[in-house]
Amino acid sequence: MVSGRPRRPGGDAAGAAGVLAVAVPAAVMLGLGLWDLDRGGTWRDEAVTLQVARRSVPQIWRLLHGVDAVHGLYYLFMHAVLAVPGSGVVADEVLLRLPSVVAASAAAGLVAALGSRLARPRVGLWAGLLYAITPMVGHYAQEGRSYALVAAGAAGATLWLAKALDGRSWWPYAVLVAVTCLLHELAVLMLPAHAVTLALARAVRREWCRWAAAAGGALLLVSPLALLSGRQSGQVAWLTPPDAGAAQRLLWQFTGRADWASWVYVGLVVVAATALRRSALVRVALPLAVLPPLALMALSQVRPMYDDRYVLFALAGAPLLAAAGADRVLPAAAPGPPDAVRAVRPPAVALAGVSAVALAFVGQLPLYRLDRDPGRRPDNLTAVAALAARELAPGDPVVFLPAIGRRPELAYPRAFRRARDVALKVPGPASGTLYGVEVDAPVLRRRLDAVDRLWVVAEPYALRSSWYPGDPAERLKLTVVNEEFVPFEPRREFVRGGTVLRLYVRRPAPAGPPRTGRGPAGPFPGGWSSAGPPRVAPPAGGPATGSRVFPPALPRPAPW
Repeated sequence: MVSGRPRRPGGDAAGAAGVLAVAVPAAVMLGLGLWDLDRGGTWRDEAVTLQVARRSVPQIWRLLHGVDAVHGLYYLFMHAVLAVPGSGVVADEVLLRLPSVVAASAAAGLVAALGSRLARPRVGLWAGLLYAITPMVGHYAQEGRSYALVAAGAAGATLWLAKALDGRSWWPYAVLVAVTCLLHELAVLMLPAHAVTLALARAVRREWCRWAAAAGGALLLVSPLALLSGRQSGQVAWLTPPDAGAAQRLLWQFTGRADWASWVYVGLVVVAATALRRSALVRVALPLAVLPPLALMALSQVRPMYDDRYVLFALAGAPLLAAAGADRVLPAAAPGPPDAVRAVRPPAVALAGVSAVALAFVGQLPLYRLDRDPGRRPDNLTAVAALAARELAPGDPVVFLPAIGRRPELAYPRAFRRARDVALKVPGPASGTLYGVEVDAPVLRRRLDAVDRLWVVAEPYALRSSWYPGDPAERLKLTVVNEEFVPFEPRREFVRGGTVLRLYVRRPAPAGPPRTGRGPAGPFPGGWSSAGPPRVAPPAGGPATGSRVFPPALPRPAPW
């Protein structure tokens, strides 16, 4: 047993108080999640979910062998969601986020159920409400990614762990752990936390064996995913080892924000972890809140793979501890003699705690409002697509710089349906890639030589002089745009949601009689006349060469 002693009556959150303690946080979280759910834009990660979920199951399966295997189950789940009959009447962005809203609501209810089972209903009520109003939870409740689902799965597995240690069957625990880890393999870090819970509860050998069998079976099921995703580790090469600053940021994300309410929150957690360290709730909640983040931060010192969202599921432990601390502090802080304090009716104490949570939410409200601003995300691909639909004429050539800049086209293909993707060879769904396969450099050179007007959809860093791509085709795109084209005048340039859309025209050739010669891609490429391109004066000490005209101040690209 988690508590090491028989359960108190009401440990199963039976009765109206227990039902209310679970239902209220779930309803509050559902309302907060639905608030302004269609915020007018999707960002790059959500756009990946959108474009992959629209593919067929064989296409998704092929994609996972090369990239994003860690999100495979989630993509298949979202494919089923988007394929539900009648789903077309709901905006894609709303439908994309609805599963996360429902999962966050379920997680709030599960946190409340844990508090009710391990302590009392009012502790569960406070814990569930604290979970629901935490801005980090609200953020991922409106994110079309798997993290809210993982948090709900981990909360459910932890609740069933408490039930299994009190005599219930272990197979639901094994199923919940397996499904949660298949949604995101780093959820496996909940297992060390659960092992510490067993150790603190002084579980007997039989319970250890049952837990090991359940956890081992789940790990066996997840192991092929871990092996496959390990070969795709280059996807997180941008991550860096976390430092003390990362730990501090996570602390404030778990507690809301760095203000007086957060310090009260931290104080209540400390009260629970010290004064109630022998309680069943602390044995479950403290390892869950502390061990997964610490373990991932430690592992990331050797192989960086830490990000706050990967440990969202651990947040469930923090409100449980804070609620338990409040349950200890509130009666002690009540004025009057002890007999009078004991005479206070439990509903009054519960209402006092709910009022305190409501006050804390008022302090968090500005963060919730900011989070619903599309400009708070790294980019807004919906705005980019709307701009492209307005500006691109039928047949307009478009280059994406780099290829991952094709995100808005893949998420909103109708916005780009009139344009011509100059560099694309095989689209993403047909090639088993996220962004498609582009033509090689010689073919791209011939295609670019044939156009005199070119739209460029670029990531902001791609237009900086310091960016030097490693891929030959990307270098060619950058070189040709910089050296053979100039921005159209009057300038037609738009910056939307972290993406640049700019119209270029071919740089005018200098006056002078044409000379014969060969272009860099062969004789007469791109419709050159038989006289060939104009020749330029060679640099001092260098041979004369035949090619397009390059400004003297710019370096000449390597021949293709």
